[in-house]
Amino acid sequence: MARARPLPLEMVYTSKRGWALLILIAGGVLTPLLSAGVPGARAYLTGGTVAELPLKCNVRIDLTGEQEVLFVTRRLTLHVPFDQVNTVEYGQHVSRRYAEAILLSPLMLLAKSRKHYVTVGYTDANGRQQALVFQVDKGDVRALLAGLEAKTGRRVEYTDDDARKGKG
Repeated sequence: MARARPLPLEMVYTSKRGWALLILIAGGVLTPLLSAGVPGARAYLTGGTVAELPLKCNVRIDLTGEQEVLFVTRRLTLHVPFDQVNTVEYGQHVSRRYAEAILLSPLMLLAKSRKHYVTVGYTDANGRQQALVFQVDKGDVRALLAGLEAKTGRRVEYTDDDARKGKG
């Protein structure tokens, strides 16, 4: 009977590297595809008056319903009827990239960092005014603003001229 000889070290190393490369490629390709099927805009809750929602958490804002907007976190889903939304505001925070300029290149001073913020104000079931402030991804802000305007019937209020010009 023939005895199995161990593989040379080069073949084992190449095989492990091939599997690692395959896993990285599959993860890089499949991860966006898995999140692509989930409706809604990705956002980060930076503030608000709703005690049940944890601050500083990721939120998915789902406008696909007929009657209400859903703010979905890991722990909680907040349902807000479209007709209870009374304020939609959009603003930008623009800053220079000072740290990158110091660490990398002075040319980074020419680049600006923009953060996009959307505030949704509404009246809750108890008749109290509530507000939620979100930092929204650059790629999602335009669709989110259009969806909020269409579903709530409220015009977006722009907090500054940069926001009015850019609109995401």
